[in-house]
Amino acid sequence: MEERKARWYGGCAPGSRPAVTPVGARLIWSNPALWVSGVWEPKHVRTVELGGVRVAVLGPCSASERELAAALSCPDLATAAGSWAGSHTVVRTGAHGAVEVLADVTSASPLYTAQGPNGVVWASSSLALASLAGRRVDTEWLAAYLRDKHTPAPGRSAWSEVKPVPAGHLLTLDAKGKTSLTPWWKPTRRPPGEASAALRRALGEGVRVRVEGVSATTDLAGMDSTTIALLAAQYGPITGVTLHPAGVTTGGDMEYARALTVPNLARTYFPLSARHLPFTATDVALPATDSPAPSTSVWRMFSEQLRMTAAAGFVCHLTGDGGDNHFLITPTHLASLARRGHWVQMFGDAMDWARLRRESPRPLIAAALRGNAAHIGRSMRPRPAWLNVPVPDVAIPGGTDPDTVFVTSLRTVARSAFAETQLADSLGVALHNPYFDGLILDSVISAPIEQRYSAHRYKPMLADTFADLLPEAHRKRAAKGVFVGDFHQGLRVNLRRVLALADGRLASLGLINPAPLRATIHAAALGAQIIWSPLLAALAAEAWLEAVERTPGTEWEESAPAPAGAR
Repeated sequence: MEERKARWYGGCAPGSRPAVTPVGARLIWSNPALWVSGVWEPKHVRTVELGGVRVAVLGPCSASERELAAALSCPDLATAAGSWAGSHTVVRTGAHGAVEVLADVTSASPLYTAQGPNGVVWASSSLALASLAGRRVDTEWLAAYLRDKHTPAPGRSAWSEVKPVPAGHLLTLDAKGKTSLTPWWKPTRRPPGEASAALRRALGEGVRVRVEGVSATTDLAGMDSTTIALLAAQYGPITGVTLHPAGVTTGGDMEYARALTVPNLARTYFPLSARHLPFTATDVALPATDSPAPSTSVWRMFSEQLRMTAAAGFVCHLTGDGGDNHFLITPTHLASLARRGHWVQMFGDAMDWARLRRESPRPLIAAALRGNAAHIGRSMRPRPAWLNVPVPDVAIPGGTDPDTVFVTSLRTVARSAFAETQLADSLGVALHNPYFDGLILDSVISAPIEQRYSAHRYKPMLADTFADLLPEAHRKRAAKGVFVGDFHQGLRVNLRRVLALADGRLASLGLINPAPLRATIHAAALGAQIIWSPLLAALAAEAWLEAVERTPGTEWEESAPAPAGAR
């Protein structure tokens, strides 16, 4: 199958200087330049114009034509666009003589800036912008990723001289070359009923704007993906895809998938055999992405699923990714209870959570008393033995505030998940993660703590909000599949191939010492208990560097400035 271009968009600052634009992109506006690259659903690229002011919405968005028109004249762009469901970027030109670019709340639609030959260029792909800035990997970012992929180097991207735009900020570029960043989003509080209503609207509309009128599939497994599938079926035919071990046709996700009998929902099954084990080679080369993709180790399985989806004529696939990040989270609220002196509730909740996990409550209580919400329920990972360079500790903003810790963590995961959409784009499937939409975060964080957290119920806010949609068995389901055994087996079967990754580009950059990395790979192949996250990060980073090395960079060209009044 021919590899297709990833979908991304970008633009330039206003002014009379020649614009720099990517070769082959579709120009939406020429003055100032705004473009999209790759194959887009027409409804995901929308524009409106009146009196010299223009607004563009790039990505799935629930805004009506009237709401788009209102954004033309609203003094504050965020006030007009902040309540639109979906995952998108809003651009406005003409107002105040500047370009305004509204970054989403979660970084699921990430933005970056780089200095072009004639001014600042912004885009949704750091990989594409890297070609304007020398296409050099930022080794400090990479070292921090290898240390702990969940706490990346702040203010940096995987590429030198390509800077991330913070989530929930408004980027403004004026004709004099000045840029500014202004935060536009902050958490609000809602009563339980209003929070659930906000979640229901956000997820329902987020699903609708993706699947309505297109041939689409969804994951169909746990509570998160089942909710997505049932919502999608309200807007037309949808096919749920359930993965299962080959030869196993009963139990687990299969039983729950078969139990769903609703109009418009068809089911298909994807059997997993030995050829789908993690780390298995495939004839589909791993595409270059903005940063290492989380699914790199299972690319053989993921690419086959995507090819099956495309071959069946589906152009869109929705996942349940992000559901755990919102609804199955650690009890960081213990720090807040301790800070407010609610000792009885704090000790009681800590005991309940410890009992649930079959572990001592002491670490939870100690972290709560220290006010360290960032470390509650999260084991302190030692520095990987193979990491060869010093990496400064990254302070998590608002370490004592559970909501700030939650937002920071979710944004990190959402930004990294964009690489998954780039992988799917290469095989002709538009991949969407509705749980990473900004309005989902806004609704969840607005709910009272007791509505969001429970040691006695599985994902209570999601289950209660969609109680009329989810069958009782699905609402009460608490078990999730565990695939650690597959990773051990995958290493054993593919040991020689994986060991070769240990002495590659990361080692050449001086970032890792191959010997301890090889030792850990050997131990894991033998079934030893290891901390998987840093090992998978190292292997993903090595595969990413190889993909970047063999992939040509984005070509850019200068175009003459458009005449006054030109679009």
